[in-house]
Amino acid sequence: MIQQREITLKPRPRGFHLVTGEIMSQLPRLPKTGIVNIFTKHTSCGLTINENADPDVRVDMETIFNHLVPEMTSHHEERGAYIHASEQRGHLHGQDRLEYVHTLEGSDDMPAHAKSTLSGVSLTIPITDGRLNLGTWQGIYLCEYRNYGGARKLVVTIIGE
Repeated sequence: MIQQREITLKPRPRGFHLVTGEIMSQLPRLPKTGIVNIFTKHTSCGLTINENADPDVRVDMETIFNHLVPEMTSHHEERGAYIHASEQRGHLHGQDRLEYVHTLEGSDDMPAHAKSTLSGVSLTIPITDGRLNLGTWQGIYLCEYRNYGGARKLVVTIIGE
């Protein structure tokens, strides 16, 4: 048996959000054994599995990702390190900032695309005894990389018997 549903997650602010319950509430009864694939139809958010108990983990994940992929330097940076992308494409400027070429959708957009590539946009999880076979401390995260990403659409494919 193969089932597929498109579901929508409510809009969330930038950050890492535990969404296991919201996803499961929109799915049909799971088969006894199988797998579920969850895919986001967006290029500025991601999906991952991580700690579901301590919310500090989600705060730390946001800090780590912002360190790995910083937002673009603004024209008003106090260091005066700004050089327009048309002059120096994709190079480091100042001490630690990148200038991005893709800036049409805001300073948080290109970093969101890069972060999405790092986290990935899909998950495959085993189904055992009619439940997601996650570890005790595991939960599904929506990684929202935009300041205002809006509602996020997911395609969920359930394969099982």
